[in-house]
Amino acid sequence: MAADWACVEAPEPLGGVSVAVTAAGAAAVSFSPRPPDGADPRLAAAPPAGEERAALVARQVAEYLAGRRRAFDFPVDWGLTAGPQRTVLQTLHRTVGYGRTVTYGELAAASGVYDDVAPGERWAGARGVGQIMGSNPLALIVPCHRVVAADGLGGYGGGYGGVGTKRWLLTLEGVLAPTLDWNGPG
Repeated sequence: MAADWACVEAPEPLGGVSVAVTAAGAAAVSFSPRPPDGADPRLAAAPPAGEERAALVARQVAEYLAGRRRAFDFPVDWGLTAGPQRTVLQTLHRTVGYGRTVTYGELAAASGVYDDVAPGERWAGARGVGQIMGSNPLALIVPCHRVVAADGLGGYGGGYGGVGTKRWLLTLEGVLAPTLDWNGPG
């Protein structure tokens, strides 16, 4: 048994998106038009979703990337997350919708994970959220591209395009104005 993969072509800098789908829901995202060779081994042991659910995920991701969908309505499998990471990612997933952004510090406060941090050390919560965003196995579905620095975009580890991928996704959602070289949906 293994997770099924929903694969979607996408314009550069994304190139494509592949989503591992288990019986519980979307479990992992790779910015690649094909499933990654080095996928988390836990996905190999996961009960598969079946062709119908994988096709639903592929269709909704394609609609999102084409600018025709603002929210995903398929379930999420949180099995590759745990502890504070899961809490922060679930807070992001639940509270920051399409076309909105939140700063690392705001997400740290909203999640409650860093409530015990001394007031003069609040930067530690923002830094912790940044590390969690970098380890997000569900990028795009749990929209870490919507988490920005207090003074700019911040970093992004999704896809080989890095911050270019984040910029593309935020432009798609209308957060950033398109530049002359924008290659997304019209």
